[in-house]
Amino acid sequence: MKARFQAMVPTNLDVSELLARRADGAEGHWGRALRKASRAALYWEEEATALVAEDRPLTELYRIGPKIERLMLEWFEAEPEIPEPDATRQGFMTNAHARAVVAAHPDWRRDINGDLQMHSVYSDGELTVEELSTACIERGYAYMAITDHSQGLRIAGGIDEDELARQADEIVRLNADLSLREVEFEVLHAMEMNLAPDGSGDMDPEALADLDLVLGSFHSQLRKKDDQTARYIAAVRNPDIQVLGHPRGRQYNFRLGLTADWPKVFTEAARLGRALEIDCHPNRQDLNVELATLAYEAGCVFSIGTDSHYAHELDFISIGLATAIEAGIPQERIINFAPADAVRDWAASVREMRRPA
Repeated sequence: MKARFQAMVPTNLDVSELLARRADGAEGHWGRALRKASRAALYWEEEATALVAEDRPLTELYRIGPKIERLMLEWFEAEPEIPEPDATRQGFMTNAHARAVVAAHPDWRRDINGDLQMHSVYSDGELTVEELSTACIERGYAYMAITDHSQGLRIAGGIDEDELARQADEIVRLNADLSLREVEFEVLHAMEMNLAPDGSGDMDPEALADLDLVLGSFHSQLRKKDDQTARYIAAVRNPDIQVLGHPRGRQYNFRLGLTADWPKVFTEAARLGRALEIDCHPNRQDLNVELATLAYEAGCVFSIGTDSHYAHELDFISIGLATAIEAGIPQERIINFAPADAVRDWAASVREMRRPA
């Protein structure tokens, strides 16, 4: 069996597309199972072909049962033609591919100092701030940024100014405890503020002023098909944010996301010193390699965040790192590679920039 499959071609990304195409013609439970497996293929740490070559069952993979395993084995044996992905599935990479890219550039994983987007129980995350800090310490980071949602995003349990202040007190106590125990790690207090389509935020600017970092993200009206350049220009001109979070708002095989004159948006972001986020979550990958390359060429700086809601999602940092590597972005353009004090200083310098007329 091992020799029979040595020449197999389909990658996990190919498998994902084939499963999605098969799901398009399926109904009920089978269709749902195929769609879930298609998305799951982005998460797998190993190439499915490697499992087959080692005589391991494909059912080891997330969301793969015996019926889908048989289907995949048929594809591997036949080496089918891989169709062009649907627009909602274009420009994604798999976790397995990302891990291979980072493995070939080990200094990137070694030198990154922290993850700059994650959510705790204060909004829609599953872990406390302390539990997230423990998970990040285990991954060798020097810091992390807690970026819970703001009050306007009620579906995600967004927090108001009073809750933000209580969270600040907790983070101060936790950092003091870490220092007392001589743990070289600190928690940055940040927020992912919900942006209205006109680029305005939903929090009192005074409540944001003491934060180490503020991301601004769109979470509504994300299916518009007309040009949204004005929305993005307004967002990067918002004086209360330093990072534009998951810019397009896309989701794999679900939502295409917004479109804009990206060179114009990126040029304005660079002029104002705003960073653009590379969201590492497999379903988002936003910015992807193509847009990250354009943003780099426009002179932008970047922030990498896993957008984690669970501890295991912190490991998706590889997707963000691989995106930056393949886009040709040097580490000095990515704020995660700076020490914590430098991140704070950078955010303060962006705050000082005047809002344009």
